[in-house]
Amino acid sequence: MRILSGIQSSGALHIGNYLGMIRPMVQSQDRGELFCFLANLHSLTSVFDGKRLNDNTTEALIDLLALGIDPQRSVFWVQSDVPEVCELMWYLCNITPVGLLQRAHSYKDKVGKDVPANNGLFTYPVLMAADILLFQSNRVPVGKDQKQHLEMTRDIAIKFNETYGEVFTIPEAEISEEVAVIPGIDGQKMSKSYGNTLDIFAPEKDLKKRVMSIVTDSLPVEAPKIPESNTVYAIYRLFADEQKAQEMAQRLRAGGYGYGDAKKELFGVLWEHFLPFRKKREEIASHRDYVEEVRRMGAQKARAAAQPTLHRVRELVGVA
Repeated sequence: MRILSGIQSSGALHIGNYLGMIRPMVQSQDRGELFCFLANLHSLTSVFDGKRLNDNTTEALIDLLALGIDPQRSVFWVQSDVPEVCELMWYLCNITPVGLLQRAHSYKDKVGKDVPANNGLFTYPVLMAADILLFQSNRVPVGKDQKQHLEMTRDIAIKFNETYGEVFTIPEAEISEEVAVIPGIDGQKMSKSYGNTLDIFAPEKDLKKRVMSIVTDSLPVEAPKIPESNTVYAIYRLFADEQKAQEMAQRLRAGGYGYGDAKKELFGVLWEHFLPFRKKREEIASHRDYVEEVRRMGAQKARAAAQPTLHRVRELVGVA
């Protein structure tokens, strides 16, 4: 079984990325053939500073290695290092109905939040489809917000196969409902685009400040509270063990336990959870030659895997 997963390099990785994409990526190394990449081309829809994007990509590469991606057990590359994906995107664009792209919830949502409505953002699902289909992926772990994009990938693959002949595997989505949508510090979905993240490798002082700024209701300390409707608890339960999560829920329901204390507990569990990853990251970051070699070898392996599919597509569309 071939599993494919990608993550944007548009900014610092946050705990929503970790729970929704990175941890499943790492776990996938034990249950199938993992193909994973840093989607820096996708990041161009929102990052318009070349140096920043380049730096973000290198830092994200180090982050993923620190968080458990093993280049010996997976095919791990940077999207722009595999030009075959952009070529395939063009072939797919020519059989993708405009109406399909116009129905994309993510596009409408981002434009509604004042993200620039450029053509890259509009055709984002086609590039995502190229990423997936190029490598004949069977399974694609995605967040709940990306489910529609995966369905669009399936539609595009079926349309291409019907138009030119069978070539693409029709991928299946894998969605963990427990962590489908991680709330940010403002209660909305955690996203770099919204600036509401808790970054994995943030300095201690910065992370604590962000945790303490999580938006809550105005109930006084003594009042009973509903854990299930509270962002602090929603994040805490994803990192604390079951007993500690139950204890916090009981204290919130009983009253006499304020959100300030709950936030301090949340900060503690987040800091402790990522401590070993921080140490590993420091070690990897001190060996930049190793990081560059991982990137070079990953691109070689990804391109070798992509060529048979792209060659067949070229033949079918008539440009071989």
